[in-house]
Amino acid sequence: MAASGAAVRPARGVHRASGPTARPGTIVGVLATAGIVAALMQTLVVPLIGELPTLLHTTASNASWAVTATLLAGAVTTPVTGRLGDLYGKRRMLLACCVPLALGSVLCAVAGSITLMITGRFLQGMGMGVVALGVSALRDLMPPERLGSSVALISSSLGIGGAFGLPIAAAVAEHANWRGLFWAAAALSALVGLLIWLFIPASPTPARGEGRFDLVGALGLGAGLVCLLLGVSKGADWGWTSPATLGLLLTAPLVFLVWGRWELRSTTPLVDLRVTANPQILMTNVASIVIGLAMYASALIIPQLLQLPKATGYGLGQSMQATGLWMAPAGLMMMLVSPLGAKLSAARGPKVTLSLGGLVIAVGYGSFLALSGSTWGLLVVTVICNTGVALAYGAMPALIMSGVPQSETASANSFNTLMRSVGTSISAAVVGVVLAHTTVQTGGYNFPSENGFRTGMLLGCAAALLAGVIALLIPGRQGMPTSRKSRQ
Repeated sequence: MAASGAAVRPARGVHRASGPTARPGTIVGVLATAGIVAALMQTLVVPLIGELPTLLHTTASNASWAVTATLLAGAVTTPVTGRLGDLYGKRRMLLACCVPLALGSVLCAVAGSITLMITGRFLQGMGMGVVALGVSALRDLMPPERLGSSVALISSSLGIGGAFGLPIAAAVAEHANWRGLFWAAAALSALVGLLIWLFIPASPTPARGEGRFDLVGALGLGAGLVCLLLGVSKGADWGWTSPATLGLLLTAPLVFLVWGRWELRSTTPLVDLRVTANPQILMTNVASIVIGLAMYASALIIPQLLQLPKATGYGLGQSMQATGLWMAPAGLMMMLVSPLGAKLSAARGPKVTLSLGGLVIAVGYGSFLALSGSTWGLLVVTVICNTGVALAYGAMPALIMSGVPQSETASANSFNTLMRSVGTSISAAVVGVVLAHTTVQTGGYNFPSENGFRTGMLLGCAAALLAGVIALLIPGRQGMPTSRKSRQ
């Protein structure tokens, strides 16, 4: 069944499971809500990080795992849920992702120890695949004329949820019991699951016996990602030359080499490396890594500048709640810009939109040099940067989906999402190193210096420009796919 009400013939070798029917607008609304709720999980704990050591009787180093656990879980499980979505149905896996989101939120709400908190945060990270699954489901469910704008909106939901999540979480943490944050997250996750059950139709799946899950490939990719991302994210805490950090970073490429050899020999790989080697897919994924690296610099730097004390001479002395409110308009801008990006992709091709997105992000970073002295100036910077992010986020899935068979849509989109996560993790490490090595002392405390912030933003600017150039090198003028038939 098609969301538009017209019959759509499933691709050869696939069958369509039973499921509800819904109008295209309802489908997009539900999937966008799911993406926003998933994004809320990432920012939910930010206002509590400084207080977790006291609340849960632990050290600051242990408390930081409440962030790291979600990052690792999301990176490792997103490609797995994508492949499972291609094999067993995207609606089914969307529902499955809601289970760890809700269960993890409940565990965090009742946590009396850091161990239980980290476990809950890990489970929340396991549900992050809903965005890539939602984007992929649109290819099966939406009329061709609505596909581009729908994909752009769902792709932007991560940024939208992140931008709105911070002020909401800060307000609740400041004026109510912190556990209420996680009870609310659990309720939202359950609500999203109910909406998916009621309104999202089933997608085509391979005929019985024609596909199997590559467990060895999943374990190999997970091991490589844990080594890479754990080394990158914890290197600053452990020391970049410590045996643990060096061991992880040296082990990661070896694991990926073995994993790649396995995937090339497998008849049903977790990630079809031959498809990802297609120049269009390869260059899009490379651009995604660099976009992730570029965009995350502002997310790390601007909140710090807003909250640093005015005594530093460049800090703006805002509370966590006020900081979130100053950054919220950037999320609204992503929502407004995403349909415009879809129209540009339809007219000029998504690689032009992706390149323009990188250029706009670079302009935002450049404007930081002149506007960083006031809250209103930083508001303008975040709005410009998120305009570019909205353009880029909407273009990347379009490029991926126009270059892969329909039977691999979710897997390919999930792998692309993973590439962005790798970029943001590298960005966090690089910016962290820059800020740690450029400090000033004010009132007996060490703070990152103004030059450190400027250097971090300039690095983000350079990365954004590089992403724009890479996007222009993507072969051909590809548009959104206009047929739901598999190209296998």
